[in-house]
Amino acid sequence: MAVMKAARYVAEYLVRQGVTHVFEMAGGAIAHLLDALAEREDIAAVSMHHEQAAAFAAEGYARASGKVGVAMATSGPGALNLVTGIGSCYFDSVPCVFLTGQVNTYEFKFDDPVRQNGFQETDIVSVVRPLTKYAAMVADASRLRFELEKAWAIAQSGRPGPVLLDIPMNVQRAEIDPERMEGFSEAEEAEAVLPTVPEDEVGRAAAMLREAARPMVLVGGGVRQAGATEELRAWLARAGIPAVCSLMGLDAVETDYEWNLGLIGSYGHRYANLALANCDCLLVLGSRLDTRQTGTRPETFAREASVIHVDIDEAELGRKVQADMAIRGHLKPFLSRLAAEWERRPQLGGGSAWKNWLALCRRKYPTGAAAAVGIRGAKEEQGEIDPNRLMERLGEAIGADAIVCLDVGQHQMWASQSLPVRGEARLLNAGGMGAMGFGLPAAIGAAFAVPGRRIALVAGDGGMQVNIQELQTIVHWRLPIAVFVLNNRSLGMVRQFQDLYFGGRQASTVSGYSCPDFAKVAEAYGIAGLRAASWSELEELLKSLSAAEGPVVAEIAISAGAAVHPKLGVGRPIEDMEPLLDREELRRSMIVPLLEEP
Repeated sequence: MAVMKAARYVAEYLVRQGVTHVFEMAGGAIAHLLDALAEREDIAAVSMHHEQAAAFAAEGYARASGKVGVAMATSGPGALNLVTGIGSCYFDSVPCVFLTGQVNTYEFKFDDPVRQNGFQETDIVSVVRPLTKYAAMVADASRLRFELEKAWAIAQSGRPGPVLLDIPMNVQRAEIDPERMEGFSEAEEAEAVLPTVPEDEVGRAAAMLREAARPMVLVGGGVRQAGATEELRAWLARAGIPAVCSLMGLDAVETDYEWNLGLIGSYGHRYANLALANCDCLLVLGSRLDTRQTGTRPETFAREASVIHVDIDEAELGRKVQADMAIRGHLKPFLSRLAAEWERRPQLGGGSAWKNWLALCRRKYPTGAAAAVGIRGAKEEQGEIDPNRLMERLGEAIGADAIVCLDVGQHQMWASQSLPVRGEARLLNAGGMGAMGFGLPAAIGAAFAVPGRRIALVAGDGGMQVNIQELQTIVHWRLPIAVFVLNNRSLGMVRQFQDLYFGGRQASTVSGYSCPDFAKVAEAYGIAGLRAASWSELEELLKSLSAAEGPVVAEIAISAGAAVHPKLGVGRPIEDMEPLLDREELRRSMIVPLLEEP
């Protein structure tokens, strides 16, 4: 490889890693990098309208494709605007490489005590270090190859996550000879390769599940990150063990799996939480068991179960919930070996008494529309649109191969409770960061990652406004994304909290808050805008949607007082959700002893 400009080497390196799109917003400090991308036909720079959106788009690209996502921003305000998206990737273990421009090294203050030396100079490496697996300034052009290779290896190794390289302008325009530059040796400095889970540990885990009367599997987001969905589904089909899912693990198990009980936690199904509370052996796969899953009293979570916790991150093992067996390792080989163990000694997980009890709970305590109406049928679909039934209907209309991106708010919980996952369908949830505005740019990233797949966004009126400018990106690139905006004319998640704990004072969620006519906004961008405020209008909307070519924004009106039910209150164990059951009924619904009132 001949001597070349450093910025061209960066573009060449990205192409060699299989990157097809880089999400960015232009700025002077990345002008050399943008020019290098523009010279090539095998990679495209996708110009977003805010750097936060570029970061979320890179995350959506990575999550939909299974490859590394890349976002780029200029120095100062551009780099700082990436931070929310960087944090989202860090908390949700998404491999992304973030490239930021920086002032020339001779303008950077380094250890000088002044606040700033160069224009738009900001020490972004220090800012993001707590939110990345690795962050460094490439202050010497001769180190560019090493740092790129190191960043790429770290982003994907172990527990995946984001890295950031800050590249000053004089480094970008420097002439380099890649063949004479030092490469990164994974053997010397990369994360140590995790040991294979020993046969005896897999055998012990299998034995614990077989011997249990009430076994349960908790599927976390780590299953998807490990590329182990196929192995999990095959093993569950063979073993017949009941499963529940964290928010991030929802699309790893098909809705049609007979013993998939769905979402647990703060906004999970009552029957799923009851199942978890009453199991006697729990296999946790790739979940950090955060408070949204365990409730605020983690010591009461699966309190009479033997817990087998499998995770790639040793720091997470047994941290919130004590593990009887903690296994550090990759989930894909673990599940493959667990399936082989089951082939050797076939046995269905759990007896008929346990599964009959689970089936009864599911019938007795349904979620959403079924809870209100008691049956499915025509009578239900009259009057105001029920959000849970709406999600079921959207799932039917979108199809089994769609990638559905969810923004953050009440709509996210309704979708996570009730949107079906079948076949290759994906559900991209914002987990640990939980940032409003995630959904639209994530959908854009997913559309570039897997062209030809159906892409849908479900957003609320509040979250939609955070990055609404990216509708122009959809128009510019002619992306066929279907956007569903559930409009209850409030910031509903916080409003529901205010109704419970602040006497209904709805400061800044209803009072002081407003939203536009989203259909008209869509039309202003040149996108078809549709509306529905009743079931009959919704059916007409869905017919129009199926006939539409190109992007569509569908605004769906729901009740201003709509709430997510059930909900786990502060200080209550996971099985004791609001609206609270009569104490005697709750006692009868438990297999393990009922706890005292908090």
